[in-house]
Amino acid sequence: MLHTVIKPNSYQDSINLMLLTNAVSTLPGVIQGSIMMGTEANKDIFNNAGLYTNEVGGATPNDMVIVVETADATVVDKVMEEVDRFLNDLSVKKKSDGIKSVKNWKDAKEQLPDANVALFSIPGIYAADEIEKALDEGMHAFSFSDNVSLDDEVRLKKKAHEKGLLLMGPDCGTGIISGVPIAFTNVVKPGNISIVAASGTGIQEVTTIIERLGGGVIHAIGTGGRDLSSAVKAITTKDAIIGLEQHDPTDVIVVISKPPAKEVRDDVMQLLQSLSKPVVAIFLGERPENHEGNVYLAHTLEETAQIAVDLAQGNQVKANYLEEIQPIVEKPLEKGKTVKGLYSGGTLANEAGMLISEALELGGLIKTEGYILKANGFEIMDLGDDIYTQGKPHPMIDPDVRIRKIKEYSKDANTGVILLDVVLGYGSHPDMVNALIPTIKEAFTQAKNDNRRLYFVASVCGTKDDPQDYNKSVSDLKEAGVLVETSNARAVRLALRIMGKEFVEVSKQTVPYEKEKISLPVVSAGVDALLNSTPSIINLGIESFTESILAFGGATVQFDWRPVAGGNRTLIKILNDLNRRAEIDQSNEKVIGRMRDSQPFLMDVVSAKSVIPELNEKVLLHAGPPILYSEMTGPMKGSCIGAVLFEGWAATEDEALDQLESGAIRFIPCHHVNAVGPMGGITSGNMPVVVVENKQDGTSAYCIMNEGIGKVLRFGAYSQEVIDRLSWMQNVLGPVLSKALKTIDGGLNINVIIAKAITMGDEFHQRNIAASLIFLKEITPAIIQLDIEDTQKKEVIEFLAKTDQFFLNIMMATSKSMVDYARKIQEGTVVTTMTRNGRNFGVRISGMGDEWFTAPVNTPDGLYFTGYSAADANPDIGDSAITETVGVGGMAMVAAPGVTRFVGAGGFEDALRVSNEMEEICIAHNPNFSIPTWDFNGSLLGIDIRKVVETGITPVINTGIAHKEAGVGQIGAGTVRAPLACFEKALIAYALSLGIAVE
Repeated sequence: MLHTVIKPNSYQDSINLMLLTNAVSTLPGVIQGSIMMGTEANKDIFNNAGLYTNEVGGATPNDMVIVVETADATVVDKVMEEVDRFLNDLSVKKKSDGIKSVKNWKDAKEQLPDANVALFSIPGIYAADEIEKALDEGMHAFSFSDNVSLDDEVRLKKKAHEKGLLLMGPDCGTGIISGVPIAFTNVVKPGNISIVAASGTGIQEVTTIIERLGGGVIHAIGTGGRDLSSAVKAITTKDAIIGLEQHDPTDVIVVISKPPAKEVRDDVMQLLQSLSKPVVAIFLGERPENHEGNVYLAHTLEETAQIAVDLAQGNQVKANYLEEIQPIVEKPLEKGKTVKGLYSGGTLANEAGMLISEALELGGLIKTEGYILKANGFEIMDLGDDIYTQGKPHPMIDPDVRIRKIKEYSKDANTGVILLDVVLGYGSHPDMVNALIPTIKEAFTQAKNDNRRLYFVASVCGTKDDPQDYNKSVSDLKEAGVLVETSNARAVRLALRIMGKEFVEVSKQTVPYEKEKISLPVVSAGVDALLNSTPSIINLGIESFTESILAFGGATVQFDWRPVAGGNRTLIKILNDLNRRAEIDQSNEKVIGRMRDSQPFLMDVVSAKSVIPELNEKVLLHAGPPILYSEMTGPMKGSCIGAVLFEGWAATEDEALDQLESGAIRFIPCHHVNAVGPMGGITSGNMPVVVVENKQDGTSAYCIMNEGIGKVLRFGAYSQEVIDRLSWMQNVLGPVLSKALKTIDGGLNINVIIAKAITMGDEFHQRNIAASLIFLKEITPAIIQLDIEDTQKKEVIEFLAKTDQFFLNIMMATSKSMVDYARKIQEGTVVTTMTRNGRNFGVRISGMGDEWFTAPVNTPDGLYFTGYSAADANPDIGDSAITETVGVGGMAMVAAPGVTRFVGAGGFEDALRVSNEMEEICIAHNPNFSIPTWDFNGSLLGIDIRKVVETGITPVINTGIAHKEAGVGQIGAGTVRAPLACFEKALIAYALSLGIAVE
């Protein structure tokens, strides 16, 4: 039976997950299992493996998907324990390494301002977009990532060339820059040889042989396997060659390529012949008969290294580098025996296939799926081919596929020789030799029992300074009975000798180059700087790639990359387009500048109908985006009944319901008339509202006053007690506050109150006690001086003193005055409204004016009062999210550590985490409201829909939790996330408004 576990938003790179899959698959009771991210490509792999479930289908590219086949459901618990242990070990290792980690390009550049290379090991479907970002930032790109389309490769390499940069890759597994090994690379001494190669293991084989011959390599520039194709036209190869020609420490240039397009080969050869420095070139698959002009043409990777070292050391190039190999085979294998090559390195497999085919006249490389050579029983396999690695680790990392193939081929009576490569170095298995030896010994035993000869011949690609220890690897193989040679070419020659065939190499002389040479262009400043400095690398993807960089003096920062926009290609395309438009950033600065520069003053308390003309009719205002009465949830409907009774439009609940259900009363969102309202937000004409004026341009905003706690209208209560309190607020509280405010010249400066209260632990949504007390302190002297009855003074002051949340409604009107001032600039991607009506969450953005973008609202998570639970909760409701819109409330959780436990957010560290997370989706900080507990950073400012959609992080809102039934009231407090779909819809609409094509 299949069991599926989804870990949402838990991104890990593919190599870690492949290793984790291996660990899980060995657990007792696991028939088979797989752990991958929920990309579409990985879903196909799950399906092909018979591990697809409905849960897999619903996963996103940022979700970790764990599928286990087992007959015992309790095994799943053991699997999850192993998953947690593995991921925890990664986390501990990361902390102990002390590597700086970031989550976006901006932070990466801030952490490593001198970064000149971006290293990519992320899924290929996303790599092109990220490579382009690196190029736009002026960085060279090194792409270990493969599966980048040919069109994208051509486009990006042209762009890199135009910018004077190198795109190394895609599918570039190996590189050395200024002696710093990158990705799957061996440790070699620096020297006066530099390499340009369209082959990863080609670089590894040549550089390790150079090392063992006493030479050294300063640069090895990988280009990706398609660079010398007719489509790409060797863009990276040529730019790198020109750079090395003008790189003083380089005396010898080596070029390694898989079979190139003829016209491209000719073009590259013309460039090489025009250099002042000697060149060694190998075009795998060719069997050169002469050297040509300035270029020494090699047949094997070993010969390439040998010629390069002689040139580097000032020695004369030999006509033939073929040396005797050991041992001498006295009795070759009988006829009918064949060689099977099980390679982890693709270029080494190609070289083996080429040499065997040439020696045995098999007609060249005969490739079929997964095979480099398959002819007359001779088989050379590239086990790194996609057919073997789909959803599994590369054979340089994981021995499993080779172990299975050794078992298979060693049982074949026709198999005489099994050829192996063992590639050491950074990124490779820590001890591949001893991972394979038990299976090799089993094969020897099986062959002996069958009374037949079986040989294992291997080469070890590595150096004595590699992490795995080259000398020990060779020794252990020999001790196990394996014949070990010092190069792949020599190992193939030995296999052929065992078969009774001696390999012959032709001697080469140098002939003149007959074609015209060209004038060399000047190296770009970017390439010149790269070749003459130690690299500073932003590493996106496999974190272990940072090890070699740091070990050899490079600088690096780990970019904890994950697919933006949940991997949605349409949204990614839109984001890429929008992020390239500098005018959007300029517009956003204008919008948030208006929020920052707002001057809100509390001016008055008046009847709602005196400032909102619509309320002179039978109209009620409500919270959130537009909604019909029939769609309202319990608390809002209850508030409507209470408002109808308060206004005297009906004498009983039944009469009120008749009018509400018949359509006799019209509904308007508060936001449509410069107002906001808490919870249900129900506002009627005779209710008193605070008037906040933004003195920057006179923009005014309104909000009903806070009723206190207990049975209140905003939560849907409509008993006589509620109506009586509303009447008192209309006849006493409102008029008294109005008179008091009019004695304060110019009104009450709200910015000052906010600035003070935020240092005292308020975040202005769930906690307003400090601001409420500051307001009481400011207003009380004015009330005392009024010529009114002392009983009224006493009632008002006592009400304000015991209403801890009184300032919330003032803050809501203040926030509304700020955003409405900013909304007059109808440009950019800044969120200017967030609100909820109990059914839908609505947002508006600066560039789309009054248009609403909605999605079903979420239900808050939090703590409940005794006797209540989540089953009693109403979905989120109210206009109070206007506070988060301007950067306080849940966005400023760190300012109010006292409230974090009340809303179920944990302790201070959790509050800090939330605010740091919210920072990722905002444009700036508001210096007016400095938060001491956040190192005196200002509160956040300017939620950017681009950042929200890109990161998948949605705003956190602190909120009260209302009972779903009218009149019960508040039953708890917590936090709620805005639904991502609102922001996605806004992004698409904004893109369309700019004429961006949306698929």
